[in-house]
Parts: sequence; C-alpha cells; structure tokens
Amino acid sequence: MPELPDVEGFRQVLQSCAKGRVIRRVEVRDPGVLHGVDAGGLREALEGRRFGAPQRHGKWLLARTGGPTLVLHFGMTGRLVCGQADDPVEAHDRVLFTLGGGRQLRFRDQRKLQGLWLAHDESDVERLLRRQGPDALAVDRTEFEEVLSSRRGHLKTALTDQSVLAGLGNLLADEILWRARLRPDLGARDLTQEDRRRLFSEMRRTLRSSVTAGCVPPRDTWLTGHRGDRDPTCPRCGTGLRRSRMAGRGTVWCPRCQPDG
Repeated sequence: MPELPDVEGFRQVLQSCAKGRVIRRVEVRDPGVLHGVDAGGLREALEGRRFGAPQRHGKWLLARTGGPTLVLHFGMTGRLVCGQADDPVEAHDRVLFTLGGGRQLRFRDQRKLQGLWLAHDESDVERLLRRQGPDALAVDRTEFEEVLSSRRGHLKTALTDQSVLAGLGNLLADEILWRARLRPDLGARDLTQEDRRRLFSEMRRTLRSSVTAGCVPPRDTWLTGHRGDRDPTCPRCGTGLRRSRMAGRGTVWCPRCQPDG
C-alpha cells in the first residue's frame, strides 16, 4: 500500500509533469474510481484550467488548479504516471489528463480501492480531510507527544491510525518501532517521555530516508528488507524476528531489540 513516502513521490511526479500546464482534456476510462463526481462533471470542472503547485497531507494528494481541487488517494495499488499523450494506454489506466505540450498524466490503479474526488472549494477540501491527524512528516515533537499520549490502545495501532497521525502505514510503523526499540503492543499511553522523544526522532529519520528513496526501502540494514524472508532475522542483532497480527495487519518485530517493558 502506498504510504507517505510513495505519495510524496507522486506529488513530485505531479509537480514535474503538470505544474503550470493547461488541462486540455480529461478522459475517464473507468468512472468507478470517481467519488462524488461523474465523468462529465470532472471534465467540466477541470478542462481549460491549469495545474498549480500540488500539496500532500498524509496519504492524500491535492492537485490544485486555482479553482476546484482534484483530491487523490491511492489505496493499495494506485499511482500517478507521467508520459506522452500518444503512449499506449495500459489496462489499469483509469483517468487520463492530457496537458499542454503533449504531456499526459495518468491515474493508474489495479484494485480501485480509493480514487479521485473533486473539491469545489476549500471547505470541500477540509471536509474530505477532516478526519486526518497531523501529517507525520510535518508534525512537531510537542504535537506528536500530545496526540500519542492521549491515545488508548496499542502503540502500533495508534501510529497507523490516520486520525491520530496521517501518513504512516504498516511498513513504516514496524520500521520506526524497531529503530526506536519499542514493541508494537506497548500501550501508547504507557510510554515515558524519553520513549516518545526517541520514537519521534526515529520517525523523522525513517521518513526522510524513505522520502528520498520514494518508498520504504527494503535495505539489508532495515527491518523492511527482511520481513519477507522465509526465516527472517533481525539485521541489528541476528535474532529471529517474530510475526503476529495487530488490528488486522501483519506485524514484525525483534524480541531482543524490542523487549517487554
């Protein structure tokens, strides 16, 4: 599933491909990815307008035009692709935006679990994002500690709850907790101040590296690089990794580096 680093990469695709370019044509090949707007309404709202500087909040991408805002969520398999208008269309290209200069921006998605919304004004944007917590890359330490200390339940569940903190998914949460040496099943409210500070520092460090890579990189020195191994071991201490499910998500941690209490 695309997490914050992936969506930041899509923001960069949108910026480099479309910023400042006029939307000449909107072709909806699959209206099943549209929410709250039909194909005709999307065309009418966007054709002739010009894409401005895009913004990201958590896993949501905002494609502003100076009028309506195209709001995108990529679900499990969505992505943005930049190419030329005469490039062959692929089976999972759902919406095509033909731009000035012959470029074409494509929303490509195999499973169609989320998709595209049209926000007519800023109040529509706020309505779509009203359940989102602060962005994980932009939040400061004070706000991070406040939202975490007020949350009931397990630590990993809190980190992946988009209403608590926007942008973290399964891979990032496991990676950050491993780096911070905190078990995923710890109570979010039971952390010491030092635990919270260490967790915040490791979150920022992990996010910055992941944004640079455009994903949560499966490096040999990262937990992410070993979670898919048949018999995974900790890249830090060599201990066999544990697997479980938490809030329906596959969870991986090291019992030595992330001990009880």
